[in-house]
Amino acid sequence: MKFATHGDARAKSCGGAKCKGDGASQRINRRNEEISGWLFCLPMIVILGVFLVIPIIMALWVSFSNWSGRGTPFGSNVDFIGLENYQDVLTTPGLAQRDFGTAIRNNLWYTLLVIPLQTIISLLLAVMLNRRILKARGFFRTAFYFPSVTSSVAITVLWLFLFNASGTINAILGWFGVEGPNWFNDSRGLLHILLGAMGVTQGPAALTNTEFLGVSLWDWLAGPSVAMFAIILMVVFTTSGTYMLMFIAALQSIGEATDEAAIMDGATTWQRLWKVTVPQLKPTIFTVVTLGIIGTWQVFDQIYTGTQGGPAKTTLTPAYLSYSAAFNSQEWGRGAAIAFILFLIIIAMTWAQRQIMKDKKLSRRKRADYEAMKAEARGMSRDEVMSLGRRPNSAAPHAVKEKGV
Repeated sequence: MKFATHGDARAKSCGGAKCKGDGASQRINRRNEEISGWLFCLPMIVILGVFLVIPIIMALWVSFSNWSGRGTPFGSNVDFIGLENYQDVLTTPGLAQRDFGTAIRNNLWYTLLVIPLQTIISLLLAVMLNRRILKARGFFRTAFYFPSVTSSVAITVLWLFLFNASGTINAILGWFGVEGPNWFNDSRGLLHILLGAMGVTQGPAALTNTEFLGVSLWDWLAGPSVAMFAIILMVVFTTSGTYMLMFIAALQSIGEATDEAAIMDGATTWQRLWKVTVPQLKPTIFTVVTLGIIGTWQVFDQIYTGTQGGPAKTTLTPAYLSYSAAFNSQEWGRGAAIAFILFLIIIAMTWAQRQIMKDKKLSRRKRADYEAMKAEARGMSRDEVMSLGRRPNSAAPHAVKEKGV
């Protein structure tokens, strides 16, 4: 049974033709929808504009000015000085450039160690805690995630206690006959310690006499200090739980069918993880690494609470240096300039990581082979496909043998 609608009745009243007012009413309706949409978004736009966009514009202006922190940065007593604040930390030899170079070196080693460690540990934890055979999975997930929701200040204070010269960590090392260092007061670089154990105490002249950002290349290759390594362990401990949950969610979306098929094909546990699971987790890995890059280059609270850049500025980071230049030294323009340089570093590293992890385009030959494989697969009947699975020693079609298929 067909029921007449309001539109049918209206068309019938118009003699079967489209009413003249339909186009105008549709335009009015679209206009009302656009206005309603903007009204719904207006509160968030205002909030973002007041608390995000305007402060960024003000900070950008401060980085090009000599504002001392008193009064408004747009006052008549504030002068535009161009790129002077940027030159002080990038090109002008002096303490400001040396501190900035030291902070970049420290943060670079910090990033290179934290991101792989937290990604690998969180992935392995997710794989283990996603197994149905494991009992009390909810308890272990909560236990591993708990440090991520604990105050970073509390974790830092706990870490200072554990890694004290006479703390728990050194006591445990003493059981194995190892004399632990004075962790948060040891400024020696880990690579320099290893080289010193092999008898290398001084670098070659090509490294010691060449500087970048006021720091010699020999010091760039010192590695993270013992104090920074303790902070690295703390950060990995507190962040792995968050990324573990992201990997668990991704693993649950994948399902177990692919893994079971790999088991039937005789794949080992390592082969299933590396050849089957990891490729399917590529979008999640990209997200985890991106968040890791942003987080590692913005590290501040652990430094502020724990070491404040010491010992010997080996835990100094650009974020803390920006704060120290602005709030302690009253060099607000320099602090803002460091913040924007740090922003560009994060953008550059995120772009580089995206280029490295993006899917490579198939060559013309491989694309032709792939299309031929698909055409051959479409031409096979269902019985032929099933017969391939029933014959364990049967040879698959040539196209199926192609690498990666």
